[in-house]
Amino acid sequence: MSYTPLDVKDKVVVVTGGTSGLGRAVTLGFAQAGARVVAASSNPDKVAAIAAELAEFGSHHHAAPLDVTDPDGVQKFFQMVADKYGRIDSLLHAAGIMKRCLAVDLAIADFERVLKVNLTGNFIVAQAAGRIMLKQSPDHLGIRGSITSIASLSSFVSFSEVIAYSVSKAGVNGITRGLANEWTPLGVRVNAIAPGVFPTELNRPLIDGTPRGQWIKAHTPAGRFGDADEIVGLAIYLASDSASFTSGQTIAVDGGFLAKGV
Repeated sequence: MSYTPLDVKDKVVVVTGGTSGLGRAVTLGFAQAGARVVAASSNPDKVAAIAAELAEFGSHHHAAPLDVTDPDGVQKFFQMVADKYGRIDSLLHAAGIMKRCLAVDLAIADFERVLKVNLTGNFIVAQAAGRIMLKQSPDHLGIRGSITSIASLSSFVSFSEVIAYSVSKAGVNGITRGLANEWTPLGVRVNAIAPGVFPTELNRPLIDGTPRGQWIKAHTPAGRFGDADEIVGLAIYLASDSASFTSGQTIAVDGGFLAKGV
């Protein structure tokens, strides 16, 4: 078997939710590694900003607005990418929202909104990418494409006051395993990354200088929060030839959080 380990040069990589937080870090990491990157999010201002950042790595990158809850819009977006670049080698799906509220007070509309974006949106995006990847010719390793979702520590354990988010991210585990079971035999690998606590726009109010943040650091063997760039290496691995036998996995990058007991 011949392959080039950890090489994503010239691969076409789509990053949904790729304009802020961990998604932005991955977008720029792939561009720096030589991939042809398409970043998307629902915020037009952030799309314009990431387009300017990607332009520093060359003219072969692209950024576009995308509502991950719109099946028709998502399908058209992925078809646009396939038409523009000829194929889609890898998807990293990072779009997500959070609602902090005690479960007893959480409005059903808010619960459903979080699930619509984080869980249904995850499936809509993966399905649209998969429809294209499954029709592509396989590479020299028999791989037609790879899909990686951003899961969460709450895919495995409970965090208080974010029940809708926790339910949605537990569901991402189910989507990852279910699609891997169906699509790996057809040449499309499906995995997920479960980040530990990385300060982002989404969670910073919950953890910066708060008792919750202090507890998380104390429960993390590394003794700190993660840095967004510390996700990039795993994202590149999962999109590379080195991961040709890796599918159906949700891999934690958490400074040891899940491993810590008493």
